[in-house]
Amino acid sequence: MTADLSILSLVSMYALMLIPLAIFFHLQLGLIRDTLLAIGRMTVQLLLVGLYLNYIFQLNNPFVSLLWVAIMLVAANLSILKKAGMKRGLFFWRSLAGVAGSTLFVSGWFILVAIRPEPAYDARYMVPIVGMILGNCLRSNVLSLERFYSGIRKSENEFMTYLLLGATLREATRPYLRDAIRAAVNPSIATIATMGIVSLPGMMTGQILGGAMPMEAIKYQIGIMACIFTAMVVASLMNILLSLPVAFDDHQRLRQDIFTM
Repeated sequence: MTADLSILSLVSMYALMLIPLAIFFHLQLGLIRDTLLAIGRMTVQLLLVGLYLNYIFQLNNPFVSLLWVAIMLVAANLSILKKAGMKRGLFFWRSLAGVAGSTLFVSGWFILVAIRPEPAYDARYMVPIVGMILGNCLRSNVLSLERFYSGIRKSENEFMTYLLLGATLREATRPYLRDAIRAAVNPSIATIATMGIVSLPGMMTGQILGGAMPMEAIKYQIGIMACIFTAMVVASLMNILLSLPVAFDDHQRLRQDIFTM
């Protein structure tokens, strides 16, 4: 059994946050308000999600679970476009297709091929696994989209030169695509390479604290990392490729009205 945290224990954890807040205040970083708002939002959101997930796990209805997964996908997609500085109206459905396609395929593979729970739609597996994979795809998609389009904007003369020399749009954007995918996955490659030596990952630690044997937790962690990395690469690539038809005009010039900043 996992050792439960009392209300007093949680208060002590909040008290720990006074240290970074004091550092922000001393350095005059202007991050105190944002940090307090973020902590408040995290607390409220997690409490509400905790109550809702308890209901989902007890009900264990495939339609309710899929509805929650759909809500997570839409929320993640909106966050990706906002943080990448792309207009939602132009990219929403294309970005959603990329994120949902990669996340659901990889999650389905892990659940149906590797774990094979009974029933297959068991909410205790479906919701957390999709959430873990989607959360990591969010960060990589923000990085890849932002790096791809900012790279073209900064090197517009170089990009136009490729086109004038006869390159197709796919050929002209290929150098920026490579840089974007590299930027999106490099942090994960570094994390994977040091996992177990430098860091003990969250899923494995959570299972061990929950009473699972270390080797059982390790096997799950290896599986989820393979899924996360695959989904990140596929989603990053799909989102960029799917965005190309609306990001450039008829003369293959980058449209400036696709950006929100």
